[in-house]
Amino acid sequence: MRTNPHIRFPAEWEQQSGVQLTWPHAGTDWRDILDEVTPCFAAIAQEVAKRERLLIVCPDIDAASRQLGAAVSRQNVRFCELHANDTWARDHGALSVFADGQPTLCDFTFNGWGLKFAAGFDNQITRGLLRHNVFAPGVAYRNMLHLVLEGGSVESDGAGTILTTAECLLSPNRNDHFSKSELEAFYKEAFGARRLLWLNHGYLAGDDTDGHVDTLARLCSPDAIAYVACDDAADEHHDALARMEAELQAFRTLEGKPYTLIPLPMADPVFDD
Repeated sequence: MRTNPHIRFPAEWEQQSGVQLTWPHAGTDWRDILDEVTPCFAAIAQEVAKRERLLIVCPDIDAASRQLGAAVSRQNVRFCELHANDTWARDHGALSVFADGQPTLCDFTFNGWGLKFAAGFDNQITRGLLRHNVFAPGVAYRNMLHLVLEGGSVESDGAGTILTTAECLLSPNRNDHFSKSELEAFYKEAFGARRLLWLNHGYLAGDDTDGHVDTLARLCSPDAIAYVACDDAADEHHDALARMEAELQAFRTLEGKPYTLIPLPMADPVFDD
């Protein structure tokens, strides 16, 4: 497969028609701290609904509506009642592309970050939303379920470059029946990409995603990348993040220029009591 010039994978900073949240409930990993997490989701929902449309996926609309609170205007909010294993809509939701200018939902398989967690309900959410006619009439659907892919594992500049990590996309519990060259060809065709920039280094302790690029390096514009840096040689992340930084320094834009790199400080550790 080759690059499909009729498809474009927009950058995250481009105009969007709405945001999907998958709501926390007692069956999610938040079960023990729902009293803390639910107000946080409600605050996110309030800020989104002030600015654009918000889709809330939840197993119980009445419960989620009560938890949302009266402060959130319902004018821009739509609920859809579907079962969910967890709340990570960025990873289990469809990835949107433009195919000949038409918004198109690419539905990839979500398998709980390499079969670490149950994801049977999450993996059905996009198709459930289609059954409920949630999306606008002009939105097309593309079945990409032969590939495992999470939204947090790919970054697009909107102009043909995808930034990703080898650790995640090549992990054995995702797409080990395909070679790296086959996967690159699939993603070029699916996203209309001209190239994939592969990071082979990078590490965050306790990361269940196998190195999602959205926790390590983010495209901020077609010529700028923000990334996690670690200056403490005693920190367990130091060596891997230094090697990742060197890779980023070697990358070039589509015009052949070095990227403007924006280092972000490594977060301080937080330990449970």
